[in-house]
Amino acid sequence: MKHKSLITAVSAWVFFLMLTVQTGIAQTVSVQKPSDYFGFVPGADRMLMDYEQLIGYLQKLDAASPRLKMVEIGKSPMGKPMYIAFFSSETNINNLDRLKEINRELALNPDLSKEKQQKLVREGKVFFIATLSMHSSEVGPSQAAPLIAYELVTTQNPEVLGWMDNVVYMMVPCHNPDGMDFIVENYRKYKGTKYEGASLPRVYHKYVGHDNNRDFVILSQEDTKNIQHIFTQTWFPQVMVEKHQMGSTGPRYFVPPNSDPIAENIDAAMWTWTGIFGQNMINDMTQAGLAGVSQHYAFDNYWPGSTETCIWQNVIAFLTECASAHYATPIYVEPSELAVRGKGLSEYKKSINMPLPWKGGWWRLGDIVQYEITSTRSILKTASLYHDKILKFRNDLCRKNVNLGKTTPPYYYIMPVMPGQQHDESELVNLVNLLGEQGVSVYKMNKDYVLDGQVYHAGDLVVPLAQPFRAFIKEVMEKQHFPVRHYTPGGKIIKPYDITTWSLPLERQITCMEIDKRDKTLEADLSPVKQPFTLLVQPLKGTTAEIFPVSYNESFKAAFLAAGQGLTVERLKKKVTLEGHTLAAGSFVISGDNEKGWDLLDREIKFQPIAVPDKSSLSVEPFHAPRIALIETYYSDMDAGWTRYIFDTYHIHYTVIHPDKIPSTDLNNYDVIVFPSSSKEVLLNGSSGSGSGYYMASYAPEYSKGMGKDGLKKLMSFVDKGGVIVSWEGSTGLFEGNLSINHKKGKKDVVTEKFRLPFRNISKNLQEKGLYVPGSLIRVSLLKDSPLTYGLPHSIGVFSRGWPVFATSVPYFDMDRRVIGWYPEENILMSGYAEHPELLANQPAVVWLKKGKGQLVLMGFCPQFRASTQASYKLLFNALLLPPLK
Repeated sequence: MKHKSLITAVSAWVFFLMLTVQTGIAQTVSVQKPSDYFGFVPGADRMLMDYEQLIGYLQKLDAASPRLKMVEIGKSPMGKPMYIAFFSSETNINNLDRLKEINRELALNPDLSKEKQQKLVREGKVFFIATLSMHSSEVGPSQAAPLIAYELVTTQNPEVLGWMDNVVYMMVPCHNPDGMDFIVENYRKYKGTKYEGASLPRVYHKYVGHDNNRDFVILSQEDTKNIQHIFTQTWFPQVMVEKHQMGSTGPRYFVPPNSDPIAENIDAAMWTWTGIFGQNMINDMTQAGLAGVSQHYAFDNYWPGSTETCIWQNVIAFLTECASAHYATPIYVEPSELAVRGKGLSEYKKSINMPLPWKGGWWRLGDIVQYEITSTRSILKTASLYHDKILKFRNDLCRKNVNLGKTTPPYYYIMPVMPGQQHDESELVNLVNLLGEQGVSVYKMNKDYVLDGQVYHAGDLVVPLAQPFRAFIKEVMEKQHFPVRHYTPGGKIIKPYDITTWSLPLERQITCMEIDKRDKTLEADLSPVKQPFTLLVQPLKGTTAEIFPVSYNESFKAAFLAAGQGLTVERLKKKVTLEGHTLAAGSFVISGDNEKGWDLLDREIKFQPIAVPDKSSLSVEPFHAPRIALIETYYSDMDAGWTRYIFDTYHIHYTVIHPDKIPSTDLNNYDVIVFPSSSKEVLLNGSSGSGSGYYMASYAPEYSKGMGKDGLKKLMSFVDKGGVIVSWEGSTGLFEGNLSINHKKGKKDVVTEKFRLPFRNISKNLQEKGLYVPGSLIRVSLLKDSPLTYGLPHSIGVFSRGWPVFATSVPYFDMDRRVIGWYPEENILMSGYAEHPELLANQPAVVWLKKGKGQLVLMGFCPQFRASTQASYKLLFNALLLPPLK
């Protein structure tokens, strides 16, 4: 051992005991110590508590202490109860209902008089919420929770008690209960073996893994909803921290301020407030001897989607990041291994953004716990110190946003609802309901109006920007323009941390008008839209056949749901016009007398299908739900998880197959095999090469396998015999280049057919010429009258990272190809950022391939990216329903 460990294996507990001596903590109530409850000190080497143990301990404290109240806020995606643990003075805990009312008034009432505001500020408390370990491999924050809780319910230190008089600390003990148990179970499985600390061979969530921190705009997951409703529906806290971990060989800790770029719709004072909290943290932590604390480093705050999305809803929100160990297993970091990434720190040296570098050595879970305890105490102290100013700021910002909505364009977003004005009414309904969940009020016009020369009709939907959450409304409803910032004048741009587009109307193909002229008469003649919003007027009872337009995403949901319930589902073979409604080929006709099936449809469908008393005159063909295999790798396969979520949401039945199981699986049991985005190396060999994400992946041997060459040959045989493969983005590389099929000839002889499918990926060449697309909305033109484009307009926006980009070639023998979607010559970038997008012009984006009796559909983008690109969903749905070759 070259360097003495920073602290011992029980460092957090030693630190906590030192703290009790320094601050005069004395236990006055009978509260069980964490070490007595768990049988180990939280943070001890190679020891982890699971979610049930964590909650059990907090419930025990709740029963023993008047300073703590546990409140259930909902269920996780897998049904585990989720909680807020409220810590404060006994008086505040007993007065939570009143304090909750004050929070709501300060957050949402722009019309408070100066006197009323001052009264509420004096009476109110700063609510500070911490969400812990949403990324379940980042175990430290949740493991630190019992020590923080124990201190707060037992302390007699006057300073800490003063903080608790002014502050209500809201701890979400674990943001991701399902993932926490997955990780702890996996760690315990390999503990004591050579594979201790092995990566979890699945996503650490029911569906989305690490992407749970990308879900706070669209709110697709139940745990996301539970947390976001705290900010927009129930408690309206003023301060929020989201606690994370990062890689092992950089700074030990990150606190705000963030690096550039930052969101331009956020009020300037919000950024200064996050800076105040961050500066106090780096000061308090450095004074406590905690080395390696950094700021203005690595993490920007330009894009919404993380838990800090609440900053657009007027919460002083920020994240912290702590260096990781191997879960609870200590690691040794050589000084020569320490490095930084360039945003805010170009060298691992003492600097203004890291005044006390960590020198290397042993790094333990106990160290992480110690950093979490100290940073949490610092935030509590700052929230208390600035009590009056924080509460006043919350209401001042509410008032300022409403005033901006009345004085600064845009003033409204208007979404028409007249028949034929929305391509997909079901997505319009979903958008309105999502805005309501996000705390945004939506209204409808009571009569026709003319604005900017455009006629709008009674019933059209209006989203005024004169609302407390104006910044959020503008951010998610407008087209995105990336704020380009450079490291030096004229130098390299500071690249975005994540994506650069999230425009809800554009991603859902919603017609939405941005209005830059205020009309007070219109404002006086609006009625609030009741939530949940629906366009279903007549209940679905099954007394007639109903036609569901193929242009609506939810029509595919209705078809799969109805088929699963035994109702008769058919598809129109050609376009028809009924009662003034034009229904395209591929639209679904549902009939039958299954009462349960119709009841389920009535509950799930939020638009009005077209009733058909007599369907005998319709030209239809049967709908058959395909037998689907979904390929999901062991490598934290988030895109496959998102695909599972979409399939479950739309009642699409499927079987998950891991790549290494393909050689032993009878593929004749499936009609369609779906390959979400993954690398060719992972699929084929079970190896990611250089790793990805925060960590180099390390898996136990049983999960480090791919399909191998035999599996790939089997897939090609599946296609050759009539099967369908649907693949997008990274996984399309599996089907590029030299391929082969073994054909049996007689009982013993095998003939190997070698071939190349008539396409290739040219994105590397385009990137060398300057193409750069860091997650943007790119326009794709679509081929008309193809089964793959049923229900789609002539062009849509797709989420693209600029790869792969296809080129096709003239095929030989039993192969063929068609370009189904391509990038147009002009107006390629719809939202976000791209360099040299003109290089994409006329290049294929969606390709249909034929081999033998089978088909492949390849897409150069994720059609269901993070469940947020509804405009391209139908490309996936149509591919699943692709008719067999004749």
